[in-house]
Amino acid sequence: MKAIVYKEKNKVTLENIPIPEIKENGAIIKVRGCGLCGSDIVKLKQGLVKEGTVLGHEVVGELNGERVVLGHHVPCFDCVYCKNESYSMCAQFKETNIIPGGFAEYIFVSEKHLKNTVFKVPDEVSDIEASFTEPAACCLRAVKRAGIKPGDNVLVVGLGSIGLIMGQILKYYGANVTGCDLIEKRLEIAKGLGFRTEAIKEADKVFLTAGSNTTVDIAISSVRDGGTILVFASVLSDKVGFPNNEIYYRELTVMGSYSPSPSDLREALDLIAKKIIKVDKLFNVYDMIEIENAINDTISNKIIKAYIVIS
Repeated sequence: MKAIVYKEKNKVTLENIPIPEIKENGAIIKVRGCGLCGSDIVKLKQGLVKEGTVLGHEVVGELNGERVVLGHHVPCFDCVYCKNESYSMCAQFKETNIIPGGFAEYIFVSEKHLKNTVFKVPDEVSDIEASFTEPAACCLRAVKRAGIKPGDNVLVVGLGSIGLIMGQILKYYGANVTGCDLIEKRLEIAKGLGFRTEAIKEADKVFLTAGSNTTVDIAISSVRDGGTILVFASVLSDKVGFPNNEIYYRELTVMGSYSPSPSDLREALDLIAKKIIKVDKLFNVYDMIEIENAINDTISNKIIKAYIVIS
């Protein structure tokens, strides 16, 4: 089968590799398409994976003649983390994955995946819309963790695909949403989705969907005393950090949110099906052979997000 294979920092190639074997009551899913996630870009730029790795997890595929989406990690639902709804901290969650990765024509999913994180795609949802299920579920969990209430004034710093999805979910939860970004096209899309784009002070909560010292400074200067900053962004440097005294004296809450639960995946797919989450202006489509263009266009901010057609 064809697969996009990691070779070294900033380099992938399209190769033929074996179709994965079926093991222990699992199944093979034919991949129709897969979104290029920001975490894939970080791994490529920093060389965080081994040579031969197939990245990709925002998959829409076919199983037994039906279109499906899936979560690539599966919690055990029984450990101390799962019992406290910190599913992404679960050891099984971290150990489970799809094989070899979403940028391949076929993937193997385990019985655990089939029972918990594989969902049928409604007929009214396109393949590309369906591929946004996992990132939308990540955003949904972040909004839940932040304890958003109707009427909250919320600033979203960074209007890539995650920021634009996050803002839509925040609006669904009743928040007054302001978006912040340096790229005019993204601000225009945000306005079209009903976000404010004027500068805001005294925000009840700030969502960081882009990580840098600059965005941290924006968050600190924009959040009200006693407010909350939710971090949904990895960074390329360990020199990015929060000012201790600001957090201490102003009684700020800084929290992270990383990955969704199975129920978040199901709920996110439903929000996409109901068009509460709109993604039609968030993507550009590439064939597998165009993967380097997709990566470079994403890194250079020429596009918001790439969707890779697999089959």
